[in-house]
Amino acid sequence: MEFDKAGMKLSIVIPARNEEGNIGRTLNALVEHLDKNDIQTFEILVVDDGSTDGTYSLVMKAGERDGRIRVIQNTGRHGYGRAVTFGLNHFVGDAVVVYMADASDSPDDVVKYYYILRDEADCAFGSRFLRESRVYDYPRFKLVINRIANFVIRMMFNLRYNDVTNAFKGYRAHVIEGCRPFVSPHFNLTIEIPLKAIVRGYTYKTLPISWRNRDVGVSALKLKEQGSRYLYTLLTVWFEWLLVKHDTYRTDGGQFVPWDANSTEP
Repeated sequence: MEFDKAGMKLSIVIPARNEEGNIGRTLNALVEHLDKNDIQTFEILVVDDGSTDGTYSLVMKAGERDGRIRVIQNTGRHGYGRAVTFGLNHFVGDAVVVYMADASDSPDDVVKYYYILRDEADCAFGSRFLRESRVYDYPRFKLVINRIANFVIRMMFNLRYNDVTNAFKGYRAHVIEGCRPFVSPHFNLTIEIPLKAIVRGYTYKTLPISWRNRDVGVSALKLKEQGSRYLYTLLTVWFEWLLVKHDTYRTDGGQFVPWDANSTEP
């Protein structure tokens, strides 16, 4: 099906677990920025991932005030990757952005993603580590681990893109369908989807983004627990790239499109 730029509807999937201290301002900021930029055909889909606080009821009330906001409960096993996948199974837009509930991502960057996805490329990949990027209060230890992990990924896949592990990314809907099945139950999903999109030949554009550390609550990411999961996902997609990359392609009107690890043009 041909992508309809003129009528593109944007979905924003937000996984949330015990985020009552953040979710209200996150939703308000998103709606305010999208409306201000005259992007009114959108939905904000919050996936409640087993919260034991008031997250679900807060989003329900927000949805009663604004029908573009809705909340669903992950009825299966919990985990960041499972919650995002649950949201990706239920969004209704022509393009989707995965956004964090803790207000660490910038709603201004969602607007930039929107125009990239509408007009330029299949995927919008932000980087917190470009010259024009702005990062506030990134924990030192996590920063070191992040840069090592991204360096390894860049070397393995011969990429210029330097922030594959960042969760905040955007995709046209046909990319999500073309990258299934998703098998990562936790934060390793943050590398599974973009690497599959790259390996399978979808176009992407990178851009500098802003990020700030949460000031309410505690991050669910536990680095010691995630290492083996990231390694499994990385090797799984790398073997696909190494062994069958010439068989993977995206379809544009039925035409074969060669794989290009550093594609920036649609």
